[in-house]
Amino acid sequence: MADKKAGFLLKPKRDEDKNVVRLFFVFVGVFILMGFLKPALFLQKGNFISMATQFPEYGIMAIGVSLAMISGGIDLAVVGTANLSAIFAAKYLIATTSQGTPAFSIVIAVLLALAVGLAAGAFNGFLIARLRIPAILATLGTQQLFTGFAIVMTEGRPLSRLPILYSRIGNTELFGLLPVPFILYVLVAVAVGVVLGKTSFGLKLYLVGTNPKAAIYAGLENTRILIRTYMLSGLLSSIAGLIMMARANSAKADYGAAYTLQCVLIAVLGGVDPNGGFGTIRGVTLAVFILQFLSSGLNMFEHISNFYRDVIWGGVLILALIFNWIIARRNEKRSMLHIS
Repeated sequence: MADKKAGFLLKPKRDEDKNVVRLFFVFVGVFILMGFLKPALFLQKGNFISMATQFPEYGIMAIGVSLAMISGGIDLAVVGTANLSAIFAAKYLIATTSQGTPAFSIVIAVLLALAVGLAAGAFNGFLIARLRIPAILATLGTQQLFTGFAIVMTEGRPLSRLPILYSRIGNTELFGLLPVPFILYVLVAVAVGVVLGKTSFGLKLYLVGTNPKAAIYAGLENTRILIRTYMLSGLLSSIAGLIMMARANSAKADYGAAYTLQCVLIAVLGGVDPNGGFGTIRGVTLAVFILQFLSSGLNMFEHISNFYRDVIWGGVLILALIFNWIIARRNEKRSMLHIS
């Protein structure tokens, strides 16, 4: 019995390792390809700093989407949550920085944004776990709801006149190489990776995503686990919103409108199973880098219009889904052969 249990636990681990190895080779291949096609532009120090500044905002949201997908759901409200959180923070900063210490106002604004992200995630979790609304419908609805709130709060205009100290902190480059957004992404990725791989919550999340009914019979509180998962996704979205606000030195209801598709693409490309129960932050991080290399490389080709960007991302998403399906089918056949 112990050997069977060990085999059951080790098999997903082996599959995850194989997926990370495949992604690493793709990562290296894309890097070499872009470096070969545009060496004078792609291999510049300034380009790497620019990429390290750009990807954290959607990369952190992609981690949130990945957590929801591991649980067997999805979070399509990450962009709406990010913008709503940033707008609350921006309104507070605009209202208070002229009356007191900017540093203290920034701390309170950040905490306020994080609280909004947690509340938005808790609302998503309530709809999905308590009311049993399908995750794709619940979060699609809340995405529109949060965006609507943001539009009402801003009257459709960007909120500017933020304290320069906030933007300066958010766009600082440590040692002239490491942008603050990149450092935040690394901290978030490491923290979430530890939660998934080293805590009981992470194990329970995988179990719920693999088989919700079996998790209930095993004594797990699926409702509480799902609500916590979406709260964590909302928290990550609010961090991404704060990064976007620092980069643009403003907040608006429709910033990052194209990020939803990219976040789903990153999760799937990173090996997260849309059906739940499988995926790692290492894979997601490699997928983030791959997508950023592709995006930056495509920007260097003048004859490739930005209008083709969604076509390319959609095509890559379909190819990733087909590839994952083929791998899953192959693993299923191997499992059947072992059983027989």
